[in-house]
Amino acid sequence: MADSAPLVSTPQNPAPAGAVAEWFKGSGGAKLRAAIFRPEGSARGSIVLSGGRTEPIEKYFETIEDFRSRGFVVLAHDWRGQGFSARSLGDRLKGHAKGYQAFLDDFRALLGAFADRLPKPWIAVGHSMGGCLTLLSLAHGEDRFAGAVLSAPMLGIRTGAVPIGRARMMARMQVLFGRAAHYVRGDPGKPFDVDFASNALTHDRARFERTCALYAAEPDLALGAPTWGWLDFAFRATAYLTRPDRLHSVTVPVIIVSAEDDKLVDNAAQASAARHLPQGKLINVPGAYHEILMERDEMRNIFLRAFDALTGRVAPKPASTAKAVGTTQAAPAAAAAASPPLLPVEAPNAGVAAISSTETGANDMAKAATAKKPAAKKPAAAKAKPAAAKKPTAAKKPATAAKKPAAKKPAAKPAAAKKPAAAKKPTAAKKPAAKKTVAKKPAAKPAAAKKAPAKTTAAKKPAAKKTVAKKPVAKKAPAKKVAAKKPMAKKAPAKKK
Repeated sequence: MADSAPLVSTPQNPAPAGAVAEWFKGSGGAKLRAAIFRPEGSARGSIVLSGGRTEPIEKYFETIEDFRSRGFVVLAHDWRGQGFSARSLGDRLKGHAKGYQAFLDDFRALLGAFADRLPKPWIAVGHSMGGCLTLLSLAHGEDRFAGAVLSAPMLGIRTGAVPIGRARMMARMQVLFGRAAHYVRGDPGKPFDVDFASNALTHDRARFERTCALYAAEPDLALGAPTWGWLDFAFRATAYLTRPDRLHSVTVPVIIVSAEDDKLVDNAAQASAARHLPQGKLINVPGAYHEILMERDEMRNIFLRAFDALTGRVAPKPASTAKAVGTTQAAPAAAAAASPPLLPVEAPNAGVAAISSTETGANDMAKAATAKKPAAKKPAAAKAKPAAAKKPTAAKKPATAAKKPAAKKPAAKPAAAKKPAAAKKPTAAKKPAAKKTVAKKPAAKPAAAKKAPAKTTAAKKPAAKKTVAKKPVAKKAPAKKVAAKKPMAKKAPAKKK
C-alpha cells in the first residue's frame, strides 16, 4: 500500500471517526484514492461503496456513517478521472473516459489491495455510474460479493430530444474523428455553483448545499460536463448490460432502487435488468430525483430499508445469528429492530416484503423436501401392518360357519351362497386349506359311517378349488396371506383330533 491520501472535512460534512485514506495503483499504474472506515466493535461484514460520475468519497460521509452504525467496514473510492484520483486530461473539469475496461481493472485492483482488511461477507453498493460499473463487474465474473444494492444505476441514459440511436451514433463518430476529449456541449458547465431550484438531483436543500460547500472548500474535487469519450463509454457499458444472457450469470441478490422522477437515467432499463437478474428486485422511490442517497429522509430511508433487508439475509448481526439459523425472516427483523427509526412508507415495505417472501419460499421448499422422506417410508410400514393378519382371523368364522351347513344336506344351496362370501375375505387363504385337507383325507377314512356327509364335504372342496382357480387375482399380496395361512393350518388338525 502506498502513502496516505487526504480526506476533506467541512463543518457541514465532517469525516467519520477513524477514517483512513490511501493511494493504490489501478490499471496501468494510475494513482487512485480509496478510504476505509471501521465500525465500533466487531464487524458483521464489509461494504464496497462506489459513487456516481462527479462524486468523490467525501460526498458519502453521511451514508458511510449509516453503514458504520450498522456494524460494517466501509471501503469507498474515487473512480479514475474524478475526486483525487488520476485524471487523464490536463483539464481537470473534463469528465472523460476511454471505454469501460480500465474501470473494471481498477475495481479489481481496489478489491485486491484491501481484501485482507475487508471481513466477509462483502456487499456492493453503487450509485448511478458506480451502480453500472458494479453490475458490469459482476457480469464479468467478479464473484466475491454476497449481494448488491444499486441506487438509480446508470443502465440506460436519457438523451432528451435527441433519439437514443442518433446520440449513440454521434458519440461513436466523434470518437472515431478524434474528438473524444471534447466536451459534448462545448463547455464544462458549473460544477458547484448551481441554483437549487433548477437542480435535478435532490429535493433536500441542506444536502444539496452541503455538497456545494464541499466543492467550494476544495475545487480539485469538482468535475464538469462529460466529453464525447465519456458518453461513448456510457453507451457501450449500458449496451452490454441490456443482454439478458449476460445478466443470468449474476446469481447473487441484486436490489435496484429506482428514483421515480429521475431525469438523467432510464428507469425502464433498470426494470428490465431486475427482471433478468436471477435474484433481481426493483424498488421504486416515489417522487425522488436521481440522487436517492442525497434526497429527503422519507425517500432516502427507502434505500436504507432495502439495504437492511438484504444485509439482514446475507450478513446478520452477530447477536441475531443464532435466531437467524433456519429462519430466513428472523434476520431482516433483527436488522430492522437495531436500525435507526425509519419513516413509514407504504411502497418500499411492499418491496422489502417481496424479498422476505422469496427467502421464506425457498425455505419452505427445503422443508417440504425433507418432509417427503419420512412420507416415503410410510407405505413400507403399511405393508407390515397387522391388518393383514386380522383378515385371516376373520376368515375363521366363515370356516366354522361352512361346517354347520355341511351337516345339513338340504342346506346345500345356502352353503353355496356362503362360499362366495368366504371367498371374498380369504380367497387365497383357502388354496392351502383345501390342499391340506385333501392331503389328510386318508386320515379321515375312519368316518366311513358318514359317507354322505363326507361326500358332500368332498364335493364342496373341489367346488372351493374351482372358485380359487377362477380367482387367481388374489395374487396381489401373497406375502401377507402366506403369513396368515400358518395359524389356520395349526387349528385344522387340532379340530380333527
